[in-house]
Amino acid sequence: MAFWQGVTGYDLSPPRGEHDELATLVPPVGDDFLRVQRLGDGPSRIHLDLHVDDPAGAAVGAERLGARVVARPEQGYVVLESPGGLTFCFVRERSSSRPRPLTWPGGHSSYVDQVCLDIPSSLHEAECSFWEALTGLPRVDRIRTDEFSRLTGEDRGALQILLQRLDEDHGRVRAHLDLATTDRAAETARHRELGARVLADFERGWTVLAAPAGAAYCITDRRPDLAP
Repeated sequence: MAFWQGVTGYDLSPPRGEHDELATLVPPVGDDFLRVQRLGDGPSRIHLDLHVDDPAGAAVGAERLGARVVARPEQGYVVLESPGGLTFCFVRERSSSRPRPLTWPGGHSSYVDQVCLDIPSSLHEAECSFWEALTGLPRVDRIRTDEFSRLTGEDRGALQILLQRLDEDHGRVRAHLDLATTDRAAETARHRELGARVLADFERGWTVLAAPAGAAYCITDRRPDLAP
C-alpha cells in the first residue's frame, strides 16, 4: 500500500473491511478511483471496479454477454469474471470529477492513466467484443501497432481501457496499470527509489517495471491528460 501511495502521491484512507484489508488512495483534488487490498494468498494482481446504479441488474446483463458471477457479498456489490477469466466488480460508487496529474520535484508530472487488459491471442477477439459490449464504449483498433486496441468515448472515466493481444496463445486474461508522464526517464528513476524494479525498456514508448509485491506495470510516453 505504501508503494502505491508513493507512486500516486495520494493519501491513504483509514483501513476498512473485516480484517482491515481494504483502503482507498485519495487524491488531493477529484474523486478517488484507486483502491488497494491486502490478499490472504496468491500473487499481487489488479481487477476493475465498474460503477453502476444497479450491480445486480448489471450482473444479469454481463452474464448474457458471457461473464460468470463469482460472489455476491452482503455489501451489495457483485464479483464476476470475464469470459477470459479477468476478475471485475460492479459497485454502486459514483464518480464525476477526474483527478489531475501531480507535478514532482524536478518539474515532470505523472498520473495513473489507464488499465491494460493482457489478452492471450486465442481469446483476443471474444474478450475485446465482451468489454466493448459491457462498457458501451466503441473500440478503436490498431493503436500504434496491430497488438493494441482501445475503448474510447466522449464520457471518459478516470481510467482509460487499453486492450493488448499477447504473443501467447492460451491462459487467463490479466491486467496491469499504465502511468502517463511528461518525462519517462525521470519518472522511472522516481519509482526505482520507491522500490520498483525495471523489467524491460522499449523504444516504442514504455518501460515495464515490477512493484515490490511483484505486480508488473508500465510507465509510458503518453502525456498526462490535463482535461477534467
